[in-house]
Amino acid sequence: MKKTELYTDKELELFKRLEDDVETGSYRPITEEKLNEKKVFFKQVAINTIEKKTKKRSLNIRLFEDDIEKIKVIALEQGMPYQTLISSIIHKLALKQIALH
Repeated sequence: MKKTELYTDKELELFKRLEDDVETGSYRPITEEKLNEKKVFFKQVAINTIEKKTKKRSLNIRLFEDDIEKIKVIALEQGMPYQTLISSIIHKLALKQIALH
């Protein structure tokens, strides 16, 4: 596989700039201390992102009894609890993987 197939145009441009800086001698690596600061910073960014993406909240909704029974049948066919099915549908709707008509 070619390098150009693996990276975006922006990434390829960054590689070119880095190579040019190394060749011209203008590239200066960061200090170990600065590297450790960056590692700590980006580790915290990753932790915050994961926490935000996995944080769940409760939601109370009112549904018609007939709808609940139909949803329970569908969930049983899918092999999951009906609450999980409802949560999955809402999640897919939020991600625009399914649309309302």
